[in-house]
Amino acid sequence: MSDIHSASAEPATSRLDLNETEIGSVFVSNYPPYSFWNEDNLQKSLGALNTAAAPDNTLGLYMHIPFCRKRCKFCYFRVYTDKNSTQIQEYVDALAREVEIYSELPAVKGRPLKFIYFGGGTPSYLSVKHLESLVARVKAVLPWDSAEEVTFECEPGTLSQSKLAAIRGMGVTRLSLGIENFDDFILNENGRAHLSQEIYRVQSWIHELDFEQLNVDLIAGMVGETWNTWKENVQKTIDYDPDSVTIYQMELPFNTVYTQMLSDDKQKIHVADWQTKREWHQYAMETLQNAGYKMSSAYTMVKADKQCEFVYRDSVWHGTDMIGAGVAAFGHMNQAHLQNTASWGDYLEPLSQGRLPLKRAFMLSEREQLVREMILQLKLGRIETGYFREKYGQEITNLFEAALQKLAAEGMLAFNDDEIELTPQGLLRVDGLLPEFYDAKYTNARYT
Repeated sequence: MSDIHSASAEPATSRLDLNETEIGSVFVSNYPPYSFWNEDNLQKSLGALNTAAAPDNTLGLYMHIPFCRKRCKFCYFRVYTDKNSTQIQEYVDALAREVEIYSELPAVKGRPLKFIYFGGGTPSYLSVKHLESLVARVKAVLPWDSAEEVTFECEPGTLSQSKLAAIRGMGVTRLSLGIENFDDFILNENGRAHLSQEIYRVQSWIHELDFEQLNVDLIAGMVGETWNTWKENVQKTIDYDPDSVTIYQMELPFNTVYTQMLSDDKQKIHVADWQTKREWHQYAMETLQNAGYKMSSAYTMVKADKQCEFVYRDSVWHGTDMIGAGVAAFGHMNQAHLQNTASWGDYLEPLSQGRLPLKRAFMLSEREQLVREMILQLKLGRIETGYFREKYGQEITNLFEAALQKLAAEGMLAFNDDEIELTPQGLLRVDGLLPEFYDAKYTNARYT
């Protein structure tokens, strides 16, 4: 949901063959590719916002908090590291105003929220004062006491015991801790703001507050990682005792510090190749399984003996409506996909005048909606064809027979009339497989 910078999409089968981590690699988070969204569709999207929603669809709220202590060297998100308290309050007020405007639109008014997601950036960078002022205004127009999930992303070094208590008091049920790595050398090399002592400092505070779910993020392939450090990371993660663990393979989008360094012949860094990252990812998944976790998606393992849902993810991957609030934020409503403007001033100015800060949009056809849900749900590792038969009246194994047969021949998945299931090999490279299902006009296009 953060800012996406220009990157060239890889050909549909390229990741099956590439070994080196290429600049411009992407994590597929939407369909059609963002490069097809434009300002020409804004008027149609406003029509969607002014139309009552389908009665059977759910609604969520994503709020982008674009502040960080430092910018990581692999980060391509829309974040700021230079804003003072007054500027942050100005942003918080604008964010609240945006939600207030949405709450009065026909597509939103009167609808309950199924989930709320505080993403970033670093939501926990905000002071308790900033957080409480934001939450009070948002809850006044879109109450979330009955929401199934409230997720809040955190960076360990921004947390205090009192701030965590305030976060829990806001109704947060799922705390997502961006650990990424436990090794201080690797954390420092990759530009992370926190060190391992801060990870452990907050551990008891989190458990004492009894959040319904603690998720921790890891990144396989950070600069400086070795097999030994990765194995230590996985064991330290298990010892940390989270309810869920999300593992990403390090990507190299354009416009990051590392991609700039790789483009400069005088600055040499080593980024693990895809095969190594997949092996690390697989090792983590297998080790976590042996420690009592089970697979929830291609990226996520959850405790097998505890009910660990991820309502935000599953709702988005099943076509929920979602308000995307904040600078550069993405949302979707009544098959209109929307993105806010990605610059500070252009975000604040229209909101000061009571207008939404929209920049570009895309109106999905029913087929595009089907494709979007299918490729996102493939990230779960297994999808049932009956879902698409009931919702769209389509047999997806017939619609995508050629792509399915191709990937089955390559050992990436198996399918029959009832289900499609990725193999372990397919799970480890799922983002590289998804373009096989794109309609022809979107294949090999620039993703963002």
